[in-house]
Amino acid sequence: MSSAEYLGIDVGGTNVKMGIVEADTGKISNFYSHDTISWRKSGHFMDRFGDAVALQLLANKDVKRVGIGLPGMLSADRTVAIEITAIPEINNTPIVDILTRRFAGVQFFLANDANAAALGEYYFAEEKITENYIFITLGTGVGGAAIINKKIFTGGDGNAMEPGHIPSRNGRVLERNIGKVELLQLANQRRQEFKGETQLPGDGDISTTGLVAAAAEGDELAQQIWDEVGEMLGEALASLIKVLDIKQVLIGGGLSASFDYIMPAVNRMLDYWLNPYYKNGLSIKKATLGNDAGLLGAASLCFE
Repeated sequence: MSSAEYLGIDVGGTNVKMGIVEADTGKISNFYSHDTISWRKSGHFMDRFGDAVALQLLANKDVKRVGIGLPGMLSADRTVAIEITAIPEINNTPIVDILTRRFAGVQFFLANDANAAALGEYYFAEEKITENYIFITLGTGVGGAAIINKKIFTGGDGNAMEPGHIPSRNGRVLERNIGKVELLQLANQRRQEFKGETQLPGDGDISTTGLVAAAAEGDELAQQIWDEVGEMLGEALASLIKVLDIKQVLIGGGLSASFDYIMPAVNRMLDYWLNPYYKNGLSIKKATLGNDAGLLGAASLCFE
């Protein structure tokens, strides 16, 4: 008896990635990626999307469950895309109904992409993790999820846990402070003000990779910048930990490469804001699934 297989689909603003995932092992086969922009420009996003799904299901006839992670807000019953900022063409589209009509006998499961990635960590991470944790993705934006008793916490109307949108410093929400674009603006500004020795370029052309590399080599300015980012993330985490009473945190996303350089400040903030009850059993770890998190997470929606 072979392990069950599901189709996982990670819909992003840049690419739509899909592949067949083996439930027991997390092995991905028949991987396919398509740029999101051309499907948007065609004016028939759902048709193009459906065609790609059709090819996957034709090649894998045993697959009867499909999980889809979308970057945005969904209806409370998880069937309609309400507000997908990166792909506004599908706002208010009844995605599950459209696909279910086209593919008889196949079940479709929708979730916010960060929620899907968070659930994927539970089922596919290298080492078993607790059934309750907060998941934060650091990337172009700041996303998040809470897994409570192995289930995605969706809140009152279905779209809980948007840590990127909570108030932060400078009169801005968190992701407008530490999302990729803003992080680089901060870095270039700090570079202009810095009087010491640094390997960071002074021409306004600092990259995130360069920032991580410089910090790894002990560059004082790079470490200061990551420290500032860590403080803002730490403040947000202190609030989330107290509101949700969850003491395990996983940090993923492209900018999680900075994990070692933001953690001293994150820990400082948590030490300052949390009382002993919350510090007992507190654990902040780096998520393990990397680039496959979205796709594996989407497939894990089929386990429910």
